[in-house]
Amino acid sequence: MARGLNIIGVVGLGLMGSSIIVSFLRAGYHVIAITPLPLDLEEGRKRVMEQLRVCSEMKLLPKPISEYSNFLTISDDFSLLENCDLVNECIVEIEQIKKEIYQKIESIVRHNCIISSNTSAIPINILQNHFLLPERFMGIHWAEPAYSTRFLEITCGEKTDVSLAELVLEEAGRWEKEPTLLYKDIRGFITNRLMYAVYRQGFDLINKEIIDMAGLDKCFQYDVGQWITIMGIFKRMDFEGIDKYINSYKEIFPKLSQSDKVPPQMATILETQGRGIHNLKGLYHHTDESAELLEKNLSVFNKEIYRLADLFRSKIQNLNLSESNGKQ
Repeated sequence: MARGLNIIGVVGLGLMGSSIIVSFLRAGYHVIAITPLPLDLEEGRKRVMEQLRVCSEMKLLPKPISEYSNFLTISDDFSLLENCDLVNECIVEIEQIKKEIYQKIESIVRHNCIISSNTSAIPINILQNHFLLPERFMGIHWAEPAYSTRFLEITCGEKTDVSLAELVLEEAGRWEKEPTLLYKDIRGFITNRLMYAVYRQGFDLINKEIIDMAGLDKCFQYDVGQWITIMGIFKRMDFEGIDKYINSYKEIFPKLSQSDKVPPQMATILETQGRGIHNLKGLYHHTDESAELLEKNLSVFNKEIYRLADLFRSKIQNLNLSESNGKQ
């Protein structure tokens, strides 16, 4: 297997895929961007250029936007992936469609090319079954926008060659990530698994009429949102004092929701094909104006939170403050 990555392929030019493409361009790679939908070629190209523009506005690009065209190929021709060292699939979360795409990719790339998926819903163990060489496949799960978040989850399946996952883990430093490596595949990986526990508890409180949705969002936004960027949940426990949690755990753990049902609010929305701000049918009432404002505000916030988080990250590094890895 190859050691060192130079040419990266990304399959899928949606919002997430274009964001990943820009992240790789920013890190100095030659990127082959492939859309499996020929009709989406021009729209996909526009998305990539828009993401480059936003990244430039955040002052995250070391070169002018125009120079990145020399390192970017956008096409619907899968044969262009032939010389890639890594191909990251980022398409719709439907297993059959992914299977067809993997067969196309694997029929073209070299035997030592790493293939990965940005999936957040389908287990890597399941997707591995669609490969002739399953040991080179793994999950590489990004957060949006990929170029301005430190998050990255690398997930091994049962058949993944761990040395390849560790290679990607090391390489991710070039992507300016703070990656995590999951040696075992679990449903939902880490981030989604934690968030769905919060969603389940949140819906339980709402449906018991203890709090409304907006109130619960505010609690999470202005408490967790105040400190989560600078410290994780376990470091927070150390900061506040472990002892204060013990009695609360004994009292609260038995009372937490154990529901395995889809919340009725979501079920009702799904019956009408609701997709949130994308078709103005969601948990909140949306209009074209409110949806546009939410996207604009998030874009502005991403710029500011990246700058602030990076400032404190740099300060910690400059002070040479080592931090425990949390192992016991």
